[in-house]
Amino acid sequence: MGLGSHIMLDCTEARGLDGRWMLSLMERAVDESGARRVHSHCEVFDGSVSPPGFASVVLLDESHVSAHCYSETGQLAIDAFTCGETDPARIVEAIEKELNLKYPQMNINRRKRVERFLDEPVTGGVRGFVDRHFHHFNAGALKECAQSLDKFLSSGGRLMVTLAGAMSTAEIGRSLAPLIRSGKVHAVTCTGANLEEDVFNLIAHSHYKKVPNWRNLSKDDDQELHSQGFNRVTDTCIPEERAIRLIEKKILNQWKNNIAFPHEHLMAILDEIDAEIPTTDSWLIAARDAGIPIYVPGWEDSTLGNIFTAHCIKGEVDSNSVKTGIDYMMHLADWYRNSSHPIGFLQIGGGIAGDFPICVVPMLRQDMGEDSPLWGWFAQISESTTSYGGYSGAPPSEKITWGKLAPSTPMHVIESDATIVAPILFSYILN
Repeated sequence: MGLGSHIMLDCTEARGLDGRWMLSLMERAVDESGARRVHSHCEVFDGSVSPPGFASVVLLDESHVSAHCYSETGQLAIDAFTCGETDPARIVEAIEKELNLKYPQMNINRRKRVERFLDEPVTGGVRGFVDRHFHHFNAGALKECAQSLDKFLSSGGRLMVTLAGAMSTAEIGRSLAPLIRSGKVHAVTCTGANLEEDVFNLIAHSHYKKVPNWRNLSKDDDQELHSQGFNRVTDTCIPEERAIRLIEKKILNQWKNNIAFPHEHLMAILDEIDAEIPTTDSWLIAARDAGIPIYVPGWEDSTLGNIFTAHCIKGEVDSNSVKTGIDYMMHLADWYRNSSHPIGFLQIGGGIAGDFPICVVPMLRQDMGEDSPLWGWFAQISESTTSYGGYSGAPPSEKITWGKLAPSTPMHVIESDATIVAPILFSYILN
């Protein structure tokens, strides 16, 4: 049992909401609940320093009711916390009822009651679940990795996350973006596919096609999907016209008139597109807003890379308008050597997204002759096995021989599906 509790409302489509009106609503809800309010305040932000929106709070003699709104994204977070006789549900229900009447377009989700001042240890949430139940085999490896990473970051370490495979089409942004915004991720390296597919999903999510029986598709079934303008990635079909060609139209002028890295070209048009899903689910937008570096080696091996090449062949675009992997490596070298903290390496999948950035250390040490530190922490999530000789399945200890890791470096391997493991790991670190 607890001696107090929170009940929260998470709202979207709250654009146009007036902060002072919201404060008045909160005051009325508090008064109707029987709680005694001792102070009220609303602070409106014009966007000059903080993002535009407002923060409203009603202080009670037994805690508070607060509302925080981000006007540009339409997000509204409401929290009713009481630790006396008043039930916070009464306050929340009154607020929710009036919001529904005045703003019917608003989406309102009510969180379950969260108890405070518990008489027993808190073991809930993802962290509590993993610590309680994940002990053996790959579950145990995941828990050990999560605990190790949490310790590494808490002691001042920095983290690079690498993305191979189709993680963006698997909507990894839902869990990676919050981790970036929390300041736990300090650089991202990804394939060209993961870069662009985060944006494809952002602008065309409703036009995607889910194929539940994808394991049983015939060649004719796939041909039919192709004729309908879909490109299939396992169980998910990306719409050619609504996603790929729409981005092509928007990025072409960017390619023609600017010289930049692949991710910079794409970031330059983000504000020109209409998002179909919350922008908070985009890891690329989160990375842009956080100002962390992004590296996309082998970008040519991507849909937009193919399209760019076609425009170069046609003579419509100068091939030098997109910077190369060599430029990326030079930038990465500067970023790595200028870090004053140990840098960890979380490799999701393998391939060029993993091999390219980790090689900056032996390049600096062996080719530049610099006394650069080795990577300070390492983990890989992959279903590849060691026996086939591929990079994705190579054990971390092999990297010792290449001058990437030290024998004392914490090393973790989770041989499992990254679409399952990565969100759990990210949530563990966040909670």
